[in-house]
Amino acid sequence: MKIMPRAQRDLSSLYDWIDASSSDAALTWYRGLRDAIRTLRNSPNRCPAAPENRDFRHLLYGSKPDVYRVIYRVVEKQKQVDVLHIRHGARQQFRTEELT
Repeated sequence: MKIMPRAQRDLSSLYDWIDASSSDAALTWYRGLRDAIRTLRNSPNRCPAAPENRDFRHLLYGSKPDVYRVIYRVVEKQKQVDVLHIRHGARQQFRTEELT
């Protein structure tokens, strides 16, 4: 599994946004997100295709109103998952060029 630079920045920003360093509940939620992302190693095709681009999939994490989308692609030839972007589910759909 590769967490691409954009997704790394998203995770870092999210950690700061929820103030995970100061709240046990926020840190637990953040760790749950990281664990959910790690599960993609074993069964990446279980999540649906992203509506914006059928080449990408998205994992939903959290509960309303705080659902986050983990946008990723499965690279079958290398048997690898590339995590591309993490965003709040209420945001508008992304454009593919945002991920490059």
